[in-house]
Amino acid sequence: MPDAADGTVGVVIASVGAITPHGASAEALWEGVRAGQVAVAPVRRLPMDQYQTSVGGEVTEACKPAYDYAPGPDTRDLSLDYALTAAEEAMAASRLRAGVDIPAERWGVAYATCHAGWRSAELALREVQEGGAPDWRRYTYVPPQAGAEVLSAAFGLKGPVLSVNTACAASAHALAHALEVIRSGAADAMLVGGSDAFTESAFAGFSSLWSLSPQAAAPYSKDRCGLSLGEGSGMLVLLSREAAARTGAPVVGELLGYGLSADGYHPTAPLPGGEGAAKAIGAALSSSGLAPDDIRYVNGHGTGTPKNDSAESNAVRAALGAAADRTALSSTKSMIGHLLGAAGAVEGIVTVLALRDQVAPPTATCVGLDPQCGLDPVAGKGRPMVFDSALSNNFGFAGANATLAFTRPGGRGAPPPAVGPDDIVLTGFGVITSAGEGAEALWEAYAAGHRQGVEEDRLRLARAEFDRSAAGSARERRRMDKISQLAVAACRAALGAAGAAGDEPALATTGVVLGTGVGPMESAERFTVPVLTEGVQAANPAVFPNTVFNGAAGHVAMALGTKGPTSTLTSGHAAGAAALGVAYDLLRAGRAERLLVPAVEAFSPATLDAYRSIPLFGSAAGRRYTLAEAGIALVLERRSSAERRGAPVHAVVLGHATASDACGIGRWDPSGDGVERAMREALRGAGLTPHDIGALWANAAGLAAADRAELAAVERVFDLDHVRFEAPKRLLGEPIGAGAHLSAVLAVGAWRDGAPAGPVLVNSSSLGGTHTSLVLSPAPPTGTESGR
Repeated sequence: MPDAADGTVGVVIASVGAITPHGASAEALWEGVRAGQVAVAPVRRLPMDQYQTSVGGEVTEACKPAYDYAPGPDTRDLSLDYALTAAEEAMAASRLRAGVDIPAERWGVAYATCHAGWRSAELALREVQEGGAPDWRRYTYVPPQAGAEVLSAAFGLKGPVLSVNTACAASAHALAHALEVIRSGAADAMLVGGSDAFTESAFAGFSSLWSLSPQAAAPYSKDRCGLSLGEGSGMLVLLSREAAARTGAPVVGELLGYGLSADGYHPTAPLPGGEGAAKAIGAALSSSGLAPDDIRYVNGHGTGTPKNDSAESNAVRAALGAAADRTALSSTKSMIGHLLGAAGAVEGIVTVLALRDQVAPPTATCVGLDPQCGLDPVAGKGRPMVFDSALSNNFGFAGANATLAFTRPGGRGAPPPAVGPDDIVLTGFGVITSAGEGAEALWEAYAAGHRQGVEEDRLRLARAEFDRSAAGSARERRRMDKISQLAVAACRAALGAAGAAGDEPALATTGVVLGTGVGPMESAERFTVPVLTEGVQAANPAVFPNTVFNGAAGHVAMALGTKGPTSTLTSGHAAGAAALGVAYDLLRAGRAERLLVPAVEAFSPATLDAYRSIPLFGSAAGRRYTLAEAGIALVLERRSSAERRGAPVHAVVLGHATASDACGIGRWDPSGDGVERAMREALRGAGLTPHDIGALWANAAGLAAADRAELAAVERVFDLDHVRFEAPKRLLGEPIGAGAHLSAVLAVGAWRDGAPAGPVLVNSSSLGGTHTSLVLSPAPPTGTESGR
């Protein structure tokens, strides 16, 4: 519910929780930080003799969350344990119960990570090398979505569930997306945060880049020489201001706004002048109703590497102008290390508590300020300061930039008035599947009933082959793995179809929201296996940057010149649907005029071995299920933008919704309750009834247990005698995170081939009970305003 007549929705922070090198609570984190205590020390849990450093910000507190997701202690994953521990503190401190104070269906999760459960993958890969057979459950902990779904199950949260992976900016992105979920009216509350645990691959990768400091990192110092890795988790409970008032929840701060951008410059290095980061900072200010003079403190990205710190300082000066000289810029990483995907949430917590206590946190290790940085680093200990608002910066591999704007309860700033309603339209698509290249090839295969794929060692697979030159020159392609090549080639085709290729001013404001479930497993495997077998000397610095899930989105930005809001959604087999939903919300909120939304999947040997080991896929029933590679990109934009360009309009996105079964990793509700809620909410948001829908493009892909749940839900919502039930994945294969894109392209093909020109509903589900439904129409509904 809007807080004001102008349609704005305020979002408050009810509570926080953390487990970090400073201890197992948010207050322990804050007390250590404000005192300038450095918790970077020799790492004890991993053998460290081969790396560039032996120190890191290690969690030393015992970590025993109450929720039990594993069959035994030897199969637990620390990144999940850290997330649950921080979440337990945040949920308890909120004094709210899902299903009692706030309906479970109105409380969601936005979870972020960089390496997700990759430590579980390392242990499994090593066991395979030694001739063993790993417990198959280890593989289910590897995808980022596992963390989102374990949090949903632990607290019974059945609202929208997202997982986000933009490397070191991941949990800042999660907070931004959660803010939009609440403002859009899809949820009253969101549990948001990030988690990462030490991996051998991370230490080997950063060592191969010569990015690690031999002692605790010294951000902004003239003698700095690298970063310190850290681990842990931070979690925040966000509420609409109305829900907080209604429930009497505590309020420790407010999240006013955010800015997202892409550098489009380099896989690991920032733009030296900080132009991309400055764009994110400026967007955070404008979205929060703040002026540069309102900012007295910025919690900096501050990694301690020479290029990052000077680029960030340049960005702050560019965004704040003369006010930068009166602004403190400090780095929490100087004390706890770089927590990668958890950094944005943990540093956001530090910023909120700094505002509460009116203390600017320090850069504890800063000695001898680098004049190329030049801003006040608050060296030593925390400094008392009067300030109402503050920013927090996080910048990641692949040029992903994020800035968050926080304020004290009732402090300065306010979200801007709601943007006027505008249809979100589909203006172009690029398609690469096993059926060939182009939407026509895909439609012809489906219309002709050509089943895709062949059996390969107990799995049926449909591989996508394509003209790789569409991804760039041979030299450019050497830096890309297959999913990056698929993403660039599909996005280039989509921009061409939308009439936007080569328009440099337009591309500078175009963003990328990518969905992938399997992600960069080809690169992760190619990097990790030699490290495990031969040692850190085998770590390949050319491969390591592609091991982050947002690497493909970064390659799109670099290849095509897009600089707008850029993010990566990793919601398992529903990743592409999640990306479309996030893109829709960004466009409706006026955060972009146009977004490229690719969904990409490619196989690696270890990925396929993992699928084979999981009983669901290794059974005879599983062999009737086809896994498919794909690269499908859609161009979504505000109708006003499309009309100005004279762009073609193939479809209108009328609404979307996501619901969770809250059953846990790899589990779903056999009744189909979550699917039903997602469909009904998507219809409600679109302003339609089930009778308005002409076709249902189902998630059904040939796994009987999952398909039965969807069918039960569909039969409760629709009269199947009057709605076409399309199940394209049974024929064309399950393209993992690209399923919603596949159905959207086929829906357009069906309209062109003579199907009734009415609205359709597209379903997409993860195999952990996260369900997203989207409503598409070939034309705006007559006489009504579409969308939520």
